[in-house]
Amino acid sequence: MPIEVGIWNISSENVKKVEYSSIDSEKRLEDILCGDLSILDSDLLLIGRQTRTGFGKKIDMLGIDETGKITIIELKKDKTPREVIAQVLDYASWIKDLSYTDLKEICDEYYNDKGDKEFESLFDEKFGTSPPEKINQEHDMIIVCSELDNETERILNYLSDNYNVPVNVAFFRFFSDSGSEYLSRSWLIDPKEAEERLSYSKGQKTEPWNGRDFVVNIDVNDGKSSYNDLIKYNFFTAGGGVWYSKTLANLFPGARIFAMIPKKGYLAVGEVLAESVPIKDFHVQCEDKEVPILDLPLEYEPLKNNLDDPDLCYYAVRVKWLEHLPEEKPFWVKGLMANQNSAFKLRNKFTLDKLTERFKLDE
Repeated sequence: MPIEVGIWNISSENVKKVEYSSIDSEKRLEDILCGDLSILDSDLLLIGRQTRTGFGKKIDMLGIDETGKITIIELKKDKTPREVIAQVLDYASWIKDLSYTDLKEICDEYYNDKGDKEFESLFDEKFGTSPPEKINQEHDMIIVCSELDNETERILNYLSDNYNVPVNVAFFRFFSDSGSEYLSRSWLIDPKEAEERLSYSKGQKTEPWNGRDFVVNIDVNDGKSSYNDLIKYNFFTAGGGVWYSKTLANLFPGARIFAMIPKKGYLAVGEVLAESVPIKDFHVQCEDKEVPILDLPLEYEPLKNNLDDPDLCYYAVRVKWLEHLPEEKPFWVKGLMANQNSAFKLRNKFTLDKLTERFKLDE
């Protein structure tokens, strides 16, 4: 049945329901998403808007993720159920044949009047790495709307449940309260469930992500690591450049991290308790009070570098370490997953199984 979202203001003694208003215009929502696509999906880079297809139609938005998967984003607008479904499938039939060069041209054209940055530099800024040699090996479709009728929902569920068609619906609604506006988002199919479904469909090229587990790389400088400080003060850190610190933004409260020293092995597992902040703003619990981390004795000196530069400073994430090993005895066996990013999703089942066993975790 169609999704219904309600919001109540509980800041005062009298609980007050925040009134829902229909989206002023689809263009307004499109502008909001183009300004910050993370509102829809933080793992997507916008590469096109109102992209003209070879059939003379225009796709509202195109996104790409770190693996090179393309996402078609289409606003429902005033289309009938059959129109919106037929249209997004039509777009997918065109997208599937686009080459790296085709998609680069789409991206470069979109950003042409927004600066001199090209596809590769934009991709690196977003994901901290260069684009894969092969992109568009997979694609999915997202229909954006405020409400969905029963007929459209029934058809979309049928396509997804029975034929693994990678299509989903994101519901956005505007709420207004005391002069402030709010935007809510919900999904027809939970994205984690949708990804798991597709992982077992024919032709899936990547293992599914469980929505929780990450690998993080412990910082090392001149042969000295930050490991002792991390364990002593219950945090994780990365910095020295946007490339290193930016991926910490992917970590969220409740995420689980497996910490390793590159080329040596895994040392610890912990639960993330808060989102990342510049290290100069990071506090830790010490003798029943909150203390700035930089006021405490630290073994790893680089943490104090470039404190006033948001691009070069270190960022910190509060962590509850569940288990850790001596630094001189890291865990490593052939085949375990490694990656140069400071934080990346742990999709590899072999690695997860081995780490779960080594750290004696209950799954």
